[in-house]
Amino acid sequence: MGATGEPVISMRGIRADLGSRPVLRGIDLTVRHGEVVALLGANGSGKSTAVRSLIGQVPVSAGEIELFGTPRRRFRDWARVGYVPQRTTAAGGVPATVTEVVSSGRLSRARFGVLRKADHAAVHRALELVGMADRAKDSVGALSGGQHQRVLIARALASEPELLIMDEPMAGVDLDSQEVLARTLREQVAGGTTVLVVMHELGPLEPLIQRAVVLRDGCVLHDGPPPKAVGQHALPGHDHVHPHAAHDAEPMRTGLLS
Repeated sequence: MGATGEPVISMRGIRADLGSRPVLRGIDLTVRHGEVVALLGANGSGKSTAVRSLIGQVPVSAGEIELFGTPRRRFRDWARVGYVPQRTTAAGGVPATVTEVVSSGRLSRARFGVLRKADHAAVHRALELVGMADRAKDSVGALSGGQHQRVLIARALASEPELLIMDEPMAGVDLDSQEVLARTLREQVAGGTTVLVVMHELGPLEPLIQRAVVLRDGCVLHDGPPPKAVGQHALPGHDHVHPHAAHDAEPMRTGLLS
């Protein structure tokens, strides 16, 4: 399903600092309903700061952010937004079961914080989507890195969000889990979910990506069709190469991006 024109995310002139260091230097980003947008760039380019500023985890020093047409400072309908943090920054030592972690993602839709039959059904669907229904009663501490990532994604999907924001969902994840996550995302996109995903490399999600925004030093370097990183040619402003590049492929033309 393609974009329909209605902005789901609007960032205009966003600036943000970490301590005294400027990290975002006036970025503009619009993501429309039904779009799948990759946010690319080298370490330190501002990708994660950009998405964390979207959900209010990082304060901005200038600019305007809107979600579903509402200024973020007044936005309250967080059940419409699913957020998957970097696995390295998510709480991994919590003594909880898989179901308990995923159920926490449904609380935004639960009345008075009490999960009812429909909420439990949504949690079970989310676990099935990521192939973790058979581990529902296990402790999250007993999971592999890839399985833990699947649980974080199921937690975000439990609220049945219209917008899914994912920060490096494939980082440090085994190939089997990568394929499960790619299939899960395909199903969400087919259902009309809008996706903004922070990535180091396109990998198995490449067929889904409709648009790429490349950041360098907190500025937008490119906003348009996904650059093709092939052979030994990395994305501009990027420190990785395409994992499936053919050795005899044509070099990437970087005129737009250099």
